[in-house]
Amino acid sequence: PGKAFSMDSVDGKRVVVATSGRRTCIIDVRMPADEDASAKIVLDRESSLKYQTRTVRFFPDGKGLAMGSIEGRVAIEFLDEIGVESGKKKYAFKCHRAGDTVYPVNAIAFHPQLGTFATGGCDGTVVTWDGLNKKKLTTLPKFATSIAALAFNHNGTELAIASSYTFEEGEREHPRDEIFVREILDHECKPKSSK
Repeated sequence: PGKAFSMDSVDGKRVVVATSGRRTCIIDVRMPADEDASAKIVLDRESSLKYQTRTVRFFPDGKGLAMGSIEGRVAIEFLDEIGVESGKKKYAFKCHRAGDTVYPVNAIAFHPQLGTFATGGCDGTVVTWDGLNKKKLTTLPKFATSIAALAFNHNGTELAIASSYTFEEGEREHPRDEIFVREILDHECKPKSSK
């Protein structure tokens, strides 16, 4: 399917891979009874994002995907076509922008208990979202350089944030790479009621 740019796994059965050529592949990695068989691609489709996907993550329940792209967008897609019923429609939204400047979305991390998620971009910001209710929750104070990676701890009370220049402007002087661990407050990740 192409060069892999990002991947994630859920439930020990499926792996999603975002590849070159704007492809999204889901692979069933359970070992088949036939020893000569390999993992099976159960879905290979073009991304709903117009530009290259930089990060992809399964929803914690495995019923959907969140994908971030170099065009400063996040797409929320559901997996109905492979038999994972959600009853919801896919959509995309703009994020990590300042005026006319568009920044890539480098990282997505789901809160392990609430199902909300955080995105990190080349603009140096981390934003939390309620993807199911299509709401922005909060923007954390800006970091000195790009957000390269994000990860919640096991219960979602802390968020690890890697602030690291990702060479979006080529080789140049840049702030030093740092990792921050930040306490997450309830209102920063708690889902909003749908209205």
